[in-house]
Amino acid sequence: MRTGIVFITFVSLLLAMCVQSEEWSLGEGRWVDLTHEFSEETLYWPTSDTFQKDTVFVGHTDEGFYYEAYQICTAEHGGTHLDAPIHFAEDRKRVHELELDQLIGHAIVVDVTGQAAENREYQLSVDDLTDWEQEHGRMPDDSILLVRTGFHQYWPDAEQYLGTAMRGEEALKELSFPGIHPDAARWIVENRNIKAVGIDTASLDYGPSTLFETHQILFEENIPGFENVANLDELPPTGSFVVALPMKIRGGSGAPLRIVAQIP
Repeated sequence: MRTGIVFITFVSLLLAMCVQSEEWSLGEGRWVDLTHEFSEETLYWPTSDTFQKDTVFVGHTDEGFYYEAYQICTAEHGGTHLDAPIHFAEDRKRVHELELDQLIGHAIVVDVTGQAAENREYQLSVDDLTDWEQEHGRMPDDSILLVRTGFHQYWPDAEQYLGTAMRGEEALKELSFPGIHPDAARWIVENRNIKAVGIDTASLDYGPSTLFETHQILFEENIPGFENVANLDELPPTGSFVVALPMKIRGGSGAPLRIVAQIP
């Protein structure tokens, strides 16, 4: 699909924002970019169109000033992006319907890099979540849950990151990467109040999934997903504050995402 528009990321992070918390001030800490760049190297689902950037004009105009402009073409679901609940749940929220409050908030990071290093198709389990709580306390209400598998390190090597460099329908059988087990997703929606879930792989569901049950479970509850998140190794298990603003596509099932975090 060709949009014929220029996608400008982040003119301003937030013009005005007030966080009511005794433990946090946006004036303190360090910002971490959790977003992979969009370019011809950006990884997409094997059946999706890839990123294209075409030159409109580069150089000096007849009037004598320098000018650059481009147009891009991109699928909703590729690179660091947001999955809106409508992507896998009928009559649920689309991109433009998501409240800002659902995309901004305190984050927790559950680290399963050890398990994923031993099994590249590892799925985050209920035990991983309860073990995290035993060490760090109950997940705070309205948190953003981020799952770190360590696969960020392979970007943009498709063979390492996705399990295959093939394109097309045949590639789907070769996908191999970690994800979130449907049981863990079900535990989250039944026992905790999490407003968004992100992961540093190409999908909330693990590579071999064909039913995408984790997507279905979370999205049925209008919990959006962030996929292909970068640099989760720089975030602590607790204490970071995430801002995840997608391109505001009316009616969209997903959108390119600029996601950042501030850490103390």
